[in-house]
Parts: sequence; structure tokens; C-alpha cells
Amino acid sequence: MEALKSAVAAIHQRRPRTVVVLTGAGISADSGIPTFRGEGGLWRNFRAEDLATPEAFVRNPLLVWEWYEWRRSLVRDAQPNAAHLAIARLTDALVVTQNVDGLHARAGTRNLIELHGNLFRARCVREGTVQDALNRFDELPPKCACGAFLRPDVVWFGEMLPEGAFERAADGVKRADLVLVIGTSGVVYPAAGLVGMHRGLSIEINPQAGSGCTVSIAATAAEATPPIVEAILSSS
Repeated sequence: MEALKSAVAAIHQRRPRTVVVLTGAGISADSGIPTFRGEGGLWRNFRAEDLATPEAFVRNPLLVWEWYEWRRSLVRDAQPNAAHLAIARLTDALVVTQNVDGLHARAGTRNLIELHGNLFRARCVREGTVQDALNRFDELPPKCACGAFLRPDVVWFGEMLPEGAFERAADGVKRADLVLVIGTSGVVYPAAGLVGMHRGLSIEINPQAGSGCTVSIAATAAEATPPIVEAILSSS
């Protein structure tokens, strides 16, 4: 694969010290995580766009939680794949993900920004407190100890990203010697704007490559990420 060889050669030549990894849904495809939007993404005749909103939760919190428990049941048994595990070896890298599946954290990544939240956390609608919620709730919709409803700790359509998350990610991208863009089309905002902030070496890994990076590798994340990470580690 010529693009992969070119990327490895560029890494060995530039010897990047600071690395930022941007990931999207494609990195979890080899873990069997299904898509919940677009064609085939209907659940009981509802689209994700109809359920993942504050307004939907106010109207029918039970319906929204039933959908999220279905999603959580599909994701809960998934395992980090070779791409997640390889990225976790980059202990000094900043990892910025659009995914809510929690697989980066389970793979061992610690310096992590989850732009859109995490399916396995819940947040009190009254107090704003956040708690881990890996297991299925006994009753739906779940409630906080204070009596108020809990909601999934994810970013819904029309909501702002977690405070400071995008700013921290942008600062990291601007300072990075190398940005890896893995499993994302690079067209979904606001995360897409991060790619354009970087002026150094950038490497994209995506079967449908085309985000304007220095090198684009048309391959799955699980296939191409491990050799890229190996090159980074061996050049440091």
C-alpha cells in the first residue's frame, strides 16, 4: 500500500514529538458498532434525529431511554479493536473522539476528549452531576438520588459541546507536529473544523479518504493504524 509507505516515511523523516488523534465512527466499525443514523438507522420507525434532542426527552423521557438502552445493549459487549489498542500506546498523544461508545477509554487511552459525551454515563437534569452507568438500569426512565430524571451524558442535536472541550482540542491541534484523522469523513462540524487548524503533517485513515490531509490512506482503521503508531513510536 503506497500511501501507507509514504505516511511511514514521512513520520520517520519528521520525527513528530506532539501527536493529536481525531477519531470518528469508522474507528469502531471493526468492533461491530452499528450506525444509528442514515439508511438502516431506524428504530421503531424513529430516526436518531427525532430522539436525540432535549425536546424529545421533555416530551417522552421513557421513549428516549428505551432507545438509549437498546443502543447501550448493542455497544456494551463490543471490544476495542486493533486501532483503539494501538492508539492507547501513544501515551503522550491527545485523543479527540466524536464517538460515544467509550472504546478509547476501555482500550487504555487516558488523555481523551469525548466531544459528544459517553453512552455509559448519565447526568442529572436538575443538579448536573454525572455518574457512571455501565449496567442496564432497573427502571426507566432512571432517576437521580435527588428525585430528578437522569439523562444520557451525551450531546444531543441543538446542544453545545462540553465546556472547554473544543477549545482544548483546537489548542492541541494547532500545537501538534502530527495529526492523525481516523475513521471520520472530516465533514461533520464542529469537529471537522479541527483538521483545518493544523498546518503540519496530517495523515488520514479512512476507506473513503478525502479530508485534505497530507497523506490519505484508503484502509480501515484496524488495518492501517497499528503500523502508523509503530512508526511514531520507533521515530521518537
